[in-house]
Amino acid sequence: MRVVIVTESFPPDVNGVAHCALQTARHLVRRGHSPLVIAPAVADPAADADAPCAVVRVPSLPLPGYPQVRVALPSRRVAAAIAAHRADLVHLAGPFVLGVRGMTAAARLGIPAVAVYQTDLAGYARTYVGTGEGAAWRRLRAVHGAADRTLAPSSAALRDLEAHGIGRIRLWGRGVDTVRFRPGLRDAGLRRELAPGGELLVGYVGRLAPEKRVDLLAGIRGIPGVRTVVVGDGPSGPGLSAALPDARFLGRRTGDDLARIFASLDVFAHTGPYETFCQTVQEAMASGVPVIAPAAGGPLDLVDHGRTGLLVPPGDPDALRAAVTSLAAAPDARAAYGRAGRAAVEGRTWEALGDELIGHYREVLHERTAVAA
Repeated sequence: MRVVIVTESFPPDVNGVAHCALQTARHLVRRGHSPLVIAPAVADPAADADAPCAVVRVPSLPLPGYPQVRVALPSRRVAAAIAAHRADLVHLAGPFVLGVRGMTAAARLGIPAVAVYQTDLAGYARTYVGTGEGAAWRRLRAVHGAADRTLAPSSAALRDLEAHGIGRIRLWGRGVDTVRFRPGLRDAGLRRELAPGGELLVGYVGRLAPEKRVDLLAGIRGIPGVRTVVVGDGPSGPGLSAALPDARFLGRRTGDDLARIFASLDVFAHTGPYETFCQTVQEAMASGVPVIAPAAGGPLDLVDHGRTGLLVPPGDPDALRAAVTSLAAAPDARAAYGRAGRAAVEGRTWEALGDELIGHYREVLHERTAVAA
């Protein structure tokens, strides 16, 4: 199968869209398929040296106020690359700007398209500009409505899409690397460095951006014997350093280094209310760490309240503080949540989810063939 993955983001970017697109390309190669990636250009000319397949970069500009995010510019390269690859199917990863061009090109060439919904753009519009939700949904309806199938990462995302008039939706979650992220990486030396007084380590991992509401971690300041650890970077970094003066900020970490940090935490606290899935929650669970997350979006599917972690009302610092306080006082419950979390994700490998995705591709191709006949 020849697949073109048109993605709004790709490594070296560090975010859910980029990671999922990379894992998809890797899996397709492992299964003997022929993927091509089309993504926004990045500053590093050697960025794609380790990519699993060819990558076509489209001219892009950094997003004002958030240079880590690049937005693709109009380019004929998208249609030309899809045609030159002789694609059987186009995979649109988090389509909004580049993905719209990919959908247009696929329709013009008569190639089926699968659109993967990954980002709550309406929520982002509400966060950053206080308006624009309607425009965001109109754009999403246009691209997803033209696709042969939309894949939603969670039950909450599926309901949201249906409520806004988008059809032909199926659930498709995300895999997690249960070999890299595992409880056995818990590091006593790292823990002594981060918590020299033996404090309970409560960590956040992710982008430091307004929509992630990392500022809510200020609500756990002053809990006796608790130390906050923040991993990631982004435009909110300086403000958060001021708001969380007692926290340890470790910057962006990846790979085995990140896995070691995850496993060395006592509690993982996610704060963002706009997650369509929330990969870091899965990585914490794979690491055997109990999770506290908002009762909204993707975490509703991932966190079994009272068994693998705790769900709290979104945007409520008092509820977050109460959850941390309760887990800090209950080491047996933390251990039980961690074991249950690990068990819950052990079957959610990228191999299993990748094969499920290929199954969606084949169904779409079969449907197209049946209609043509």
